[in-house]
Amino acid sequence: MRLTLWILAISLCSVQLAAHAADASGRNRYKWHDGEGNLHYDDALPVEALKFGYDVVDSRGLVVKHVDRAKTPEELKAEELAAEQRATERRAAEERAKADQQTLAAYPTEKELIGSQEAQLQMLDQNITATQASLQSQEKSLTEMLSHAADLDRNGKPVPATLQSQIDSLRRNIEQQKTYIVTKQKEKEESEKKFAVDLARYRDLRAKTDSR
Repeated sequence: MRLTLWILAISLCSVQLAAHAADASGRNRYKWHDGEGNLHYDDALPVEALKFGYDVVDSRGLVVKHVDRAKTPEELKAEELAAEQRATERRAAEERAKADQQTLAAYPTEKELIGSQEAQLQMLDQNITATQASLQSQEKSLTEMLSHAADLDRNGKPVPATLQSQIDSLRRNIEQQKTYIVTKQKEKEESEKKFAVDLARYRDLRAKTDSR
């Protein structure tokens, strides 16, 4: 019985000494698990510990520092991309908050915001209307010039270079104005959608501000 207790006491002592993992001088040591899960202690830091990660333990066996395993290039790249994404999202949130503050300062009431939006849409309508009127005028002029050129051709007379140049110029202008009208009409449609989103956002911001 005494022998059994003595062996048990020796075993417990050995376990405690291993757990403390420090030499008699009190210097820190390194503790790590290998790829098979085996526990290791060493006075010097081996390359294998860097691969799997390790703990620095003091003379009492307490962990004073933990170092994660060395990361692969792929993991480092993924972390870098994730950090960039978080930074981008943070900047976007800051810019959105700044824009919200500016909107509330510029338009104290919903009526003022709607008035500004309607003014911008009216400006686009005016540009479209003015361009359409100019287009009609130039198309009329082109028709007259083409008719005049056709009359000359029927009578066996050459079309003057100046007339042909005017016809070519009008055709270019007409195509440009048609493109401009289509562009402005698309801009108006996109503005209407944006204004609807902005108005909903404004109402939400105003409600939160008023509830404080």
